[in-house]
Amino acid sequence: MSASTTDRAASQRPRLGRDFSQLWWSAAVSSLGDGATIAAAPLLATRLTDDPRLIGAASVAVTIPFILFGIPAGLLVDRLDIRTMMVRVDIARAVLLAVLALGILGGWGGLPLLYVCMFLLGVGEVLSRNAAQVLVPFITPQAGLATANARIMAAQEAGTGFIGPLLGALMFGVAVALPFGVDAATFLCSAVLVSRIRGTRPIEPAPVRAGVLSEMLAGAKWLFSHHLLRSLALISCLINLAGNAMLAVLVVYSGKELHLGPFGYGALLACQAVGAVVSSRFAPALTERLGREGALVATAVLIATSETILAAVPSVYAAGAALAIFACGTVTWNVVVVVLRQTLVPQHLLGRANSVYRLVAWGGLPVGAAAGGIVAAEVGTRAVFGVGAVAMALVAVALLVGARRQWITRAEQSTAQAPLPADTD
Repeated sequence: MSASTTDRAASQRPRLGRDFSQLWWSAAVSSLGDGATIAAAPLLATRLTDDPRLIGAASVAVTIPFILFGIPAGLLVDRLDIRTMMVRVDIARAVLLAVLALGILGGWGGLPLLYVCMFLLGVGEVLSRNAAQVLVPFITPQAGLATANARIMAAQEAGTGFIGPLLGALMFGVAVALPFGVDAATFLCSAVLVSRIRGTRPIEPAPVRAGVLSEMLAGAKWLFSHHLLRSLALISCLINLAGNAMLAVLVVYSGKELHLGPFGYGALLACQAVGAVVSSRFAPALTERLGREGALVATAVLIATSETILAAVPSVYAAGAALAIFACGTVTWNVVVVVLRQTLVPQHLLGRANSVYRLVAWGGLPVGAAAGGIVAAEVGTRAVFGVGAVAMALVAVALLVGARRQWITRAEQSTAQAPLPADTD
């Protein structure tokens, strides 16, 4: 490659700025601790019970807040200072994890405490992730949105799926409470980093005549009136249902069928993160090459392939490859749909519309975790993977039909021509 070509490529690369750097480091550090907890929590559950349903309940507890608190969280994000809220949420999660670590050390850290802590961590995740996605368009140029979201996803996946789980599994072997204490420390670091962000989203004052209920419903009305985003939310729900059913029983599958210990389970999660990091690096270019419709079809095919491999080939190496493929699909999907939300939703409704989207999309997480535990207990873990493969194959067909009709391009054109809806009734 010539020097002029290199210089031209560098000049075309979007500069994301100092504020984005602070946000990226916050996501990277906190995700590292989260990865330790993601590996340690189900390992702790397996020490307390051998019932797949009770083990899967830990995943239900951490994901069900997206159903219960998704819409109120969106209203808070639209009405409060994002930086202050993110800092306070990180501090609260640090305290919560410290309590869990102390409970384990004190001998009173049983399943009830684990479920309560996972539930409250999920509440914090609802607020923090929504706030971060709303903040990104205000601290990065629009031309860099795809790159910015991909980099944050890469940091999150590297921490939660690769480095964090490996460290979490190792720390769990040293001391059961250690990974939870480390996660508490990473949240404190994240709070410091977020507090140093200078730019933010202007706080929108609440309309004088608007009630809390009508404000919350404004985002829902806008989202459900938008055919493209409504459809993507429903498809995301199905993807999350199938994917979380798989992940909820993975610790059982790795132990009983693959005969892996805690470190082996962490290594499996690391395979997922490797795929996610690789995908986040190339997802923007892949989307540009295939088009957004084609990229979404490809993601469904990848996820269906990963579930098929898990169901058909009981091998450690096949499982690692399947998890890497699964992550490639989910990260590419997220890069496309997050940018669509950030560009199509009016800014004053972004937090609420984003939370409603998450309410629908992430609503599949607790349902999938519960269903995965039940099916695994009654039929076996490989049956969970087989059902997921069939569901994702149907999703791929539906997306292919939409791609042939250019539904994203047509939706963007209709959105640009339509007048903005009022904030309230």
